[in-house]
Amino acid sequence: MLEFRKFLTYVILVFFALLSVWPFYWITKTSLEAGGNVYKYPPNLFPHPITFSNYVGAWKTVNLGGYYLNTLIIAGLGTFLNVLFSLMVAYPLARIDFKGKQFVLFLVLLPMMIPVQNTLIVNYLTLRKLGMLNTYLGVVLPQAVTIFGIFMMRQAYLNIPKSFEDAARIDGAGELYIWWRIITPLIKPDIATLVVFQVITWWDNFLWPLIVLSDSNKYPLAVALVYLNSTFQVNFRYTAAGIVLSILPVIILFLVAQRYIINAIAGGVKY
Repeated sequence: MLEFRKFLTYVILVFFALLSVWPFYWITKTSLEAGGNVYKYPPNLFPHPITFSNYVGAWKTVNLGGYYLNTLIIAGLGTFLNVLFSLMVAYPLARIDFKGKQFVLFLVLLPMMIPVQNTLIVNYLTLRKLGMLNTYLGVVLPQAVTIFGIFMMRQAYLNIPKSFEDAARIDGAGELYIWWRIITPLIKPDIATLVVFQVITWWDNFLWPLIVLSDSNKYPLAVALVYLNSTFQVNFRYTAAGIVLSILPVIILFLVAQRYIINAIAGGVKY
């Protein structure tokens, strides 16, 4: 009976896994096809013959290289600032005792109840006053630190035994040295996990860049593919190729950082 339940569990998991992978597989298959009806029913499960001309055509038609660079700048800057500020805020909330600490933590977590959409107008008007519209920094700055990142790093810091910083203080180390050289290196799996989450968030960010950026040459991939969709009206396979090219970096990043994510989720901080 136990073996049957395990078998049934695996069957259900495989079914939902295939269900989740199917949209990406269909897009990839479509991008590799040379011609024919995209909406043919029943669909062909395998592209025949396989061609990469759609990728070449999509790359040349809308200058995907330039949009890749824009996305890398936005995602890189946004991720760096978010991780740095999250670590700076989370450390005192987790490791330093000061008066009103719980109240400060409450104030930090309080904005979680405010929908992001409600902050768009305020952020836009603020950036306009600062003259930062249509800039990469204007895209990144309003989300340069997130409550999710602060809370995640705080929980990671809380898992580190007090003995590490006590030993460092006995040796005469200062608070900044303890934070950056002693405690923070011990939460690398959690930092790597936050980096992956932030890169995915910035890579897929659509609405805010569309609001802030007025120059289409500065658009990230997520905005460019939608905004320039009319370019692909006669060839949906170019669109499919562009979507695959935009997703591949995120998949590669996840595969590279997979072991760090598993360690962070399992609470596996190695000393």
